[in-house]
Amino acid sequence: MAEIITRRAYAKINLCLDVLGKRPDGYHDLKMIMQNIGVYDELTFRTDGKHNENPQIRLIIENLPAGVDLGPVESNLIYRTAKLILDEYNTKTDVIITLKKNIPAAAGLAGGSTDAAAVFHGLNELLRLNMTVKDMQALGVKLGADIPYCIMGGTALSEGIGDILTPLPTPPACHILLVKPSIDVSTKFVYESLVLDENTSHPDVDGMITAIKEQRLDEMAALLKNVLEAVTVKKYPVINEIKKTMTDHGALGALMSGSGPTVFGLFENKAQAENTAELFRTDEAFKSNISDIFVTAFVS
Repeated sequence: MAEIITRRAYAKINLCLDVLGKRPDGYHDLKMIMQNIGVYDELTFRTDGKHNENPQIRLIIENLPAGVDLGPVESNLIYRTAKLILDEYNTKTDVIITLKKNIPAAAGLAGGSTDAAAVFHGLNELLRLNMTVKDMQALGVKLGADIPYCIMGGTALSEGIGDILTPLPTPPACHILLVKPSIDVSTKFVYESLVLDENTSHPDVDGMITAIKEQRLDEMAALLKNVLEAVTVKKYPVINEIKKTMTDHGALGALMSGSGPTVFGLFENKAQAENTAELFRTDEAFKSNISDIFVTAFVS
């Protein structure tokens, strides 16, 4: 009988994102606070357990929005992660992976990385590989800098290229409004265009850590900052327009996540968050320029 395992892959936002400089290897040294939120993809893993000297990986994708092309299956991060695991552990059985896609693609929410993390957890359980979290992270970083965090999840200080992780307490409960404008932002373009000099305004990441530990939502909101906005907001002014609309309608603070373009706002009042979401859905100035809207919460 075929075995079936299902895992949720939670999106992430950055409560702070600082870029400290460029490394000789071309990567950037980062210092940021990563946080899971309650928007998630769902992945199901199946195998019949039969021996196959040339194991096959079949990837089925559901819920993919019209017009979204994830490219050849062999280049998909889910497929590449499964292949890496099967090769590393010399596993000789076919695997079928079904993805129900809810996290917007290319949104600054780590949709690909969190799916890859779910593959590590799902295949580890399905194939009884006995990988530890550290084992999974050591493999995962070969495929993407955000994957080690996504394997761990929750709240964390992320340093280096994203592979040095320090767990943090879950922030105080609040309501999070996510709004993704209908634009595509190239992460490569953002980092290549970023100028770091004496005029760069850096976030107070240590202050954010203190605010989280002391469960002070108002201070957290005041400390939201992402140095990549200096590039992305200049090219796409709608990001600032979304932020301002959120704070004008009750958000304690708002910020672009990752390299964008998704913006999130922190609300104490759920009704305010939902009313603001409805404004984005119906206001003529926004509705044709917005592709995704969610009201969600932090996930520990």
